[in-house]
Amino acid sequence: MKVTANFDSGNIEVIDINDRDIKLKIRKDTNSEFLQWFHFRLSGAKNKHCKISILNAGETSYPEGWKDYNVCASYDKRTWFRVPTAYIDGVLTIDYTPMHNSLYFAYFAPYSYDQHQDMVHQAQLADNCKLEVIGSTVQGKDIDMLVVGEHDPSKKNVWLIARQHPGESMAEWFIEGFLGRILDDQDGHATQILLNANIYVIPNMNIDGSIAGNLRSNYAGANLNREWETPRLKESPEVFYALKKMDEIGVDLLLDVHGDEELPYNFVAGSEGIPSYSKKMKKLEDLFKEHWMLTCPDFQDKYNYGPDEPGKANMTVCSNQIAERFDCLAYTIEMPFKDNADLPDEYYGWSPERCIKLGESVLLPILHVLDELN
Repeated sequence: MKVTANFDSGNIEVIDINDRDIKLKIRKDTNSEFLQWFHFRLSGAKNKHCKISILNAGETSYPEGWKDYNVCASYDKRTWFRVPTAYIDGVLTIDYTPMHNSLYFAYFAPYSYDQHQDMVHQAQLADNCKLEVIGSTVQGKDIDMLVVGEHDPSKKNVWLIARQHPGESMAEWFIEGFLGRILDDQDGHATQILLNANIYVIPNMNIDGSIAGNLRSNYAGANLNREWETPRLKESPEVFYALKKMDEIGVDLLLDVHGDEELPYNFVAGSEGIPSYSKKMKKLEDLFKEHWMLTCPDFQDKYNYGPDEPGKANMTVCSNQIAERFDCLAYTIEMPFKDNADLPDEYYGWSPERCIKLGESVLLPILHVLDELN
């Protein structure tokens, strides 16, 4: 019996394997104190009842995230299902008997670098889509941006970015859904959006951290979603180049896609705490939320982070900084690591397939607010 994590987005440390009793620990993000993401392979365990204990779960960045959480597992890295998981006295325990000789476990269904490359290169084959490299990561990897539309200066500029926090892999599944629909020339909603908007998509802001198996940091240890006020070229080039491109093009609407460890719901966080928050911005936020709730049962607005106090927003956060900088509608979208408690699925939980569907559904609120944007 063997446990390994020496692969794309792998993260685990083997403490001990004694017969079928497996003791593991999650390692910290590179050059950072964050830890929570894990992804490992168990082999040689077919038909053997295994007890897998993650000993330092209570020391992770969001220990409350383990409450009512069930681990993701897959035999083929395509279909990810949930395995009953217990969290007691700071230890996360998986009791399971694999049906096959090799099984992957992960905090959420991973979205690999190969998948990322396949997605962006497939997207650029569409007649109205272009792939641009806007800069390099800390480790020198390309930062990919997809431009959908004509770069027409008379149109609104709509931005979607994802995976500032690399362990929030549901964000890139969401982008896959969005791209699949916005590039469908037989989809009337997509066609109508593109008559009035240029679309800019950065599917993975944190390539290095994603490959390294980090939860929140890039390779230099920077939390990218706290770098937007004064991005540092050496420590957070991903934000530096994204913001530089936004300044060149302009922003009328930004959606920054994330995942939340604790809340079992899909929701958004707005910009009500920024200095320039206005009645017009509130109207745009309300229009967007209300239309999304009307058209997508997986989205809700009852459970969320709650509003920031006026003037007390954290301006290092992307959506706050962009809303202030461009006087525009900017939302952080959050999805669960657990399940959607409003429409639970005991076998799959919140799944890649539902992330994709949510990404497809966001076209409707985007279309609904386009005429109201600056």
